[in-house]
Amino acid sequence: MERTAFCSRSLVHSHGNVFLRRCQRWMSVVVSDTSHEPHQHSLHSSTRGIKPFKDIPGPRGLPYLGTILQYRKGPFQRFTIDRYQDALMSRYKEYGPIVKETIAGVTTVRVFDPDDVRTVFMNEDKQPHVAPLLETTKQYREQRDLSPGLGNTNGEEWYRLRGAVQQMMMRPKAVTVYLPLVEEVVDDFITRIKKIRNDDGTISDFRLEAAKWNLESSGMTCFETRLGCLVDTPSDHILHMISSNNAIFELSTKINFSVPFHRLFTTKLWQKLLDEEDYFFRNGQKLVDETIARIDRLQKEGNLREGQYNFLLYLLSKKELSIKDVSIITLSLFGDGLNTTVPSLIFAMYCLAKNPDAQQKVYEEIRGVLNADEPITGDHINRLTYLKACVKESQRILPIGLEIKRILKKDLILGGYVVPAGTTVELAPYVHYMSPEYFVEPERFLPERWLRDGSALNIHPYLLTPFGHGPRMCAGRRFAEQELYVLLSKMLKNFTLEYSGDLDMKFQVLMVPDRPTTFTFKNRNSS
Repeated sequence: MERTAFCSRSLVHSHGNVFLRRCQRWMSVVVSDTSHEPHQHSLHSSTRGIKPFKDIPGPRGLPYLGTILQYRKGPFQRFTIDRYQDALMSRYKEYGPIVKETIAGVTTVRVFDPDDVRTVFMNEDKQPHVAPLLETTKQYREQRDLSPGLGNTNGEEWYRLRGAVQQMMMRPKAVTVYLPLVEEVVDDFITRIKKIRNDDGTISDFRLEAAKWNLESSGMTCFETRLGCLVDTPSDHILHMISSNNAIFELSTKINFSVPFHRLFTTKLWQKLLDEEDYFFRNGQKLVDETIARIDRLQKEGNLREGQYNFLLYLLSKKELSIKDVSIITLSLFGDGLNTTVPSLIFAMYCLAKNPDAQQKVYEEIRGVLNADEPITGDHINRLTYLKACVKESQRILPIGLEIKRILKKDLILGGYVVPAGTTVELAPYVHYMSPEYFVEPERFLPERWLRDGSALNIHPYLLTPFGHGPRMCAGRRFAEQELYVLLSKMLKNFTLEYSGDLDMKFQVLMVPDRPTTFTFKNRNSS
């Protein structure tokens, strides 16, 4: 990589005109590939009142760069990229339910109306096409000759990978196999909370503690190995793994709102990202290799117990998966929770801490469902309906995702406009989460709205879909929900949660807490 960067810098100095011509040619290709201006479609002439793609409203920008400067030096600079959610709301208020925008050569259509979201989902086939959540990770894996993984593939390649993991990862009953492992780590984490809290019950920087719990839990699920994240002084290596994962999302956000020169040569920002990706992958791959070697040794010795190393053994048994596929699928489940499950946990805890009546109601439900010395089962989790409603309500008030991306496979009419096949569409009903048009008393934390006897029947079914929808639903959803429900149930059974001050969201591809979080854990009178 150093040689590539050196050669590129030399080219700029000694052959500037050649370099500029290369940039211009590359930019023109990107623009032509991403603008998706439609040709004459029969749909246009046969449907009256439907407007063409070119008339979709949106902000004007510079050639190729589009509106990127508005996020760096223009009207949204006051928000910074951290407040991308405010930019989304601003676009919606100015242009309405459908907006077309170009940022750094990529033209997308953003739809806000949940009816249009429904139209997109209802017109998908068995192999929907998606744009990667982390385009930078896709590029990294291409450069390192790794398997792209489920989120970075489309068509038959994606269908092959999904078919291999569907039975194990996406069916609720299959995921309950890992409940004993999840509960073991949760019990240790509850013990740790009791040990490390201050005399007044507070724990500062709880996000770091939650990240340690999540990495330890994922390590047990994927490798059936205790990583040592919950000891008093975890190794620098563990802390580096956590910080690298966070840095990948931070750097990716910056790159997404920069001119993509990293596609031409190794920029400083891109090199930083490569270093962080390398660290997390290299150490994660070491865990994969060690676990496979352990499985192989136990099999040869005849000491492999039934049900042991279930996750990796299942993947290794699938002939359609290469060892590269097995590694990336495993490492995705291992690391993804740090920027999905962890912020979801903190946002749910915050909402419960700020709404003591709801917290008390959850506690009473938990006490009635979970017995003192009985392991948690799938049936127990199914009966925690109010807890689940609290988590969903927290996902409305403090969502971890603002958009779901699709690449249309056929022309659709969205917001009264023809949007042609090949267009990247960003589904962003987030702007309505606090709207009285869609929610009764939207400012209030009301988990009851999601219960069967609440207002859920009147809520648009495509308004809040935090894990996506259909065949491209998040593959790790069942694992994430199971971890959340087990931890929250045991946490609330042991503690009353309190939080002083406010908490908001910060954008780094997904949404994370915008400040350090200090929770107070007070002992329950009875457990």
